[in-house]
Amino acid sequence: MEDTSSARIRAADADRERVATAVQTAGSEGRLTLDEVEERLSRVYAARFTDELSALTADLPRPAPAPPGFPLSRAALRRHPALRVHLAVVAAVAVLVIARWAVLGAGFFWPVFPVFWLGVSLLVHARVRSVRGRAGAAVPY
Repeated sequence: MEDTSSARIRAADADRERVATAVQTAGSEGRLTLDEVEERLSRVYAARFTDELSALTADLPRPAPAPPGFPLSRAALRRHPALRVHLAVVAAVAVLVIARWAVLGAGFFWPVFPVFWLGVSLLVHARVRSVRGRAGAAVPY
């Protein structure tokens, strides 16, 4: 027979903070009274296992997932330094090809094609980074 107490997962500080935020949010929304919030918060910080944490938020609604926004935002650039590098490379190449076009005096604006595809590659890179970031996000208890 398997011992169920050894199969329990210990809660980390990040797990406790996530649940505490959910309890405080429920209190600020009026779903819990001040006494309930205080009681649950004391139980959150005393919890040793994740199943104890899940019991504290079982009667609360789950937060709605964030709607997907434009993948190339300032927040995405702050979270992913590789996007900043990619953006810098795209900008540098765009300046170089436009300068070459201007110096050579060609009539047809041919730099639009490489700049377009560099921009598409940047948007795809940002989209992949945003999807990977959401997939690895921790699940609130």
